Parts: sequence; C-alpha cells; structure tokens
Amino acid sequence: MKLLIEKNILIEGLSSVSRALSTRNIIPVLNGIKFDLKKDGLYLTATDNDITIQYFIEKKRINSIEETGCSIIYGKSLLDIIRRLPDSNILIENFENNEVSFKTESSNYNFNCFSEEDYPNINLEEIKTPIILDSTKFKEVINKTSFACSMQESRPLLTGVNIKIQGDLFECVATDSYRLSKVSLNLNKVYSENINIVIPARNINEFVKIINDDEEIEMHIFSNKIIFKLKNLIFQSSLLNGNYPNTDNSIAKEFKYIVKVDLKNFYNTLDRASLLTQSKDKNIIDVELNNNDLIIRASSIDIGKVEERFIVDNETNNSLRISFSAKYMLDALKMFNKEYIYILMNGEINPIILKEIDNNELIELILPMKTY
Repeated sequence: MKLLIEKNILIEGLSSVSRALSTRNIIPVLNGIKFDLKKDGLYLTATDNDITIQYFIEKKRINSIEETGCSIIYGKSLLDIIRRLPDSNILIENFENNEVSFKTESSNYNFNCFSEEDYPNINLEEIKTPIILDSTKFKEVINKTSFACSMQESRPLLTGVNIKIQGDLFECVATDSYRLSKVSLNLNKVYSENINIVIPARNINEFVKIINDDEEIEMHIFSNKIIFKLKNLIFQSSLLNGNYPNTDNSIAKEFKYIVKVDLKNFYNTLDRASLLTQSKDKNIIDVELNNNDLIIRASSIDIGKVEERFIVDNETNNSLRISFSAKYMLDALKMFNKEYIYILMNGEINPIILKEIDNNELIELILPMKTY
C-alpha cells in the first residue's frame, strides 16, 4: 500500500470511522482502523462488533495511488497524531515488517499493524429497495426522541429507539417508562413492507453526529442489523431483539384539561423553580391550575421555597393539582420550537401530554409523580 493524500481529507474519514472504536474492547484488532487501498480509492473501516463504519475516499481526492494493499492500524493513536500534524500532504506506505509509515516533509511516524487475518469479515450488504430518508429531517427526528430512552440495561428494549414504517407513515418512539417522545411524519413514498425495529440509542446517536445536512439516506433493514448508506459513508448497527411495548394506548384521545401556554414563559418559569429541586430524588415541581391561573411551586429543605404564577388559556375552565419531574418536563419542552403549545391532562395520576397546536407530528408524554 502506497498513496499520497492531503491531511484534511484523511482526517475527515478517520474522524468518522473512529466513532466505531471502543477503548474497552478486549479483542485487540477491533481497536484498529482498516486501510484498504484499491484502484478506485481508499476504504477506511472501524468496528466494535456492534456498530461498523466505513468511509470511502474516492480516487480523485487522493493525490496519487502507487500501490494497492491493506493495513490495520491502532486507531486512537493514529487519529491523535494525524490531527496534530501541520496541514500538508501525507505519504502513507506499508512495509513487509508489518509497519506503516506516515511521512510529511518534516516528520515520519511508523505504526505497528494488526494482522489482517484477525480482522472480522464485515458484510456491508444492501437490499434492492432501500427506504429513502431526508438526512436533515431524520436527524431532527432522532434528536427529538432518543433523549427519552432508558439508561437501565434491565429493560434492554427501552434503551433503544423504536422505528416503524407503515405505508408512507414514519413513526419514531422512545420511552424509559416514565416519559415518552414520539414523532410521526409522512414520507414521499408508500412502502409495501411494514417495518418495526429497535435501534440502540447509543448507536443511532453516533450516526446522527456524522450526518451532513441535505444528504439522502438509504436505510437497508435486515433481521438483526440495519445499514445506513450516505454518499461516501456506510454505517451498520445491530438491532435489539424483541417486541417493543405498544405505546399507542398511553396517549389518550380526549382530555379533561386543555391548557394553552406560552412556551418560552413556561420553560423559563420552570427553569427558575427547578433550581430548588437539584437533588436527584427530589426533582419535583408542583403545579396548580386554577381556571386561567397556573401556579408553580418548588421547595428544598436546605434552600427554601419558590412560588411563581402566570396567566394561561385554560380552554376547559377547571382546576387541578399535579406534580412532575422538573428535569423531564424541561427536557420535553426543549423539543418544541413554536410560540405556544398545549398541555393536555386527564387528572393528577394520568399522563401529561405536550403537543403543538394544530400539529400532531411531535408528542411528548410525562408521567405525574405522587407527592403524598
């Protein structure tokens, strides 16, 4: 293997695939990045056996290819060193003693290589009719749902994001059983096959970090894995096995309490009150709805008490007292970007629903907390 390539182009690829490296991996070769130089360009690959990322640098972006070949180099050290090199061309060449050199005009680094035979055989296969998604919209959907996934491994399915496709309807749901975030949108095409999969939140979050806006994503779904394909990048993730809980019944269709609030005002008021609820097990806000008055209360044994009130549009003109997690409510409110939203309730022990006015695309659900 021998090629001459611009540092910034190489860094672009190495930064993308390095997200699949794990420092905790007990299989040494999985700490390596695979350089596979072919006539059409350079394929960079990294995997931790849960996610695999491959980045392709086409021939026209490489200054010269003198000799094709393959080498697997310890990824983290390589990336750290290449980043610190001055902007210049880098000559990469491997030798028979299982070393690869990276040369610039003023420096020369030699890296030991892993055996190519020890690297797993990775099959980044495709299906004939992938699902096509807009990258900007997909990124937004994942960012608005994945935060609600569980961090507890005791219920593995809840650590993932549930994606369903029926016809032209795309649904994405995440829940930790105390809160839920759901986004529904219509695709530009009707798909004949129904999809219902669960992708680990960690994996899908890594993918959205490397998505560029205004790209087209191809989604290739298999029984135990999913492959996302972009212009020059392939991202493969395992899927979580099992049936994701049916969350549709959690969201009521009718409500006794319909409250329209100014989003910014509501968020800022909660944010101030929550400063008194920083204790992990006392992160509770008490809310009293009295016709068009909304009263927010919080207290701390160590700090004191706070009470704030503001005017809301209570379309049902009735009263209610309810309590909830300040953190969960603030997390949910961050997902909205409209001036006003609805808070929908059916009583002090029923789920609280947040949604935009005249738009059911995004729904946030929070379970109330008992304070007695």
